[in-house]
Amino acid sequence: MPRRHTEPPRRHASPPHTPARPPAYRRWGLAGPLVPAPEKPDRPTVPRAVRPGLAPVVERVATRDRVVFLTFDDGAEKDPGFVRMVRELRLPVSMFLTDSVVGPGYGHLARLREVGATVQNHTLDHTALRGLPYAGQRAEICGQQDKLKQRFGVRPTLFRPPYGVYDTTTLRAAADCGIAAVVLWRASMSADGFHSTATPNASGAATAAGDRLRPGDIVHAHVRRGPGRPDGASLTRITAGLLRRIQEQGLTVGRLEDYI
Repeated sequence: MPRRHTEPPRRHASPPHTPARPPAYRRWGLAGPLVPAPEKPDRPTVPRAVRPGLAPVVERVATRDRVVFLTFDDGAEKDPGFVRMVRELRLPVSMFLTDSVVGPGYGHLARLREVGATVQNHTLDHTALRGLPYAGQRAEICGQQDKLKQRFGVRPTLFRPPYGVYDTTTLRAAADCGIAAVVLWRASMSADGFHSTATPNASGAATAAGDRLRPGDIVHAHVRRGPGRPDGASLTRITAGLLRRIQEQGLTVGRLEDYI
């Protein structure tokens, strides 16, 4: 009886080894994950205005929580990497938008908002408001309130005056437009990294900030395009560097709107 030829059993090739994807914090150069901000923020009482009918001004949040706040102005930055950073790190950021600067970029801002960024008011045209008549200041502030309500369905509660300069008329117009607080800053980011800054006050004078970040500091990033201004991938890189500094100082990032 002839022998039946049998083929040796086939060996299934092992799937190629794929290295585990590094955790999100390592992809952004951080030593560890960002510590979440407290679930119940230690927030001050509602900021008080100098006089009734004027929006209060906030340069720094009086809190015992070891948090700082990241704020970005204008809306010119359109790097998808920044969206990934905000999403992967669950990074709470506040975007103060100027309509004429955002231009056709509202779709990008909508993606940022979808991953957790909040949208606030920075005027229609980035006009320096101090000294302008009430009608002009109100048009700049209320006009952007209306634009952002139309775009995102929510009216902002916070306002940052262009260049950080304002006067009593600005505070009255802001209050009349439904603004709860005018937000300035105590530190800033630029193309050469983080640095302490001086924040203009109502008269245009400056108040000095410390060399280190302190709990409750509001950090300002200007994202308009131009020489020496962070935009695109450079903004993502600068933000990663700032986050490393925040971690080194034993701080984390809180959501500004949870504290004001």
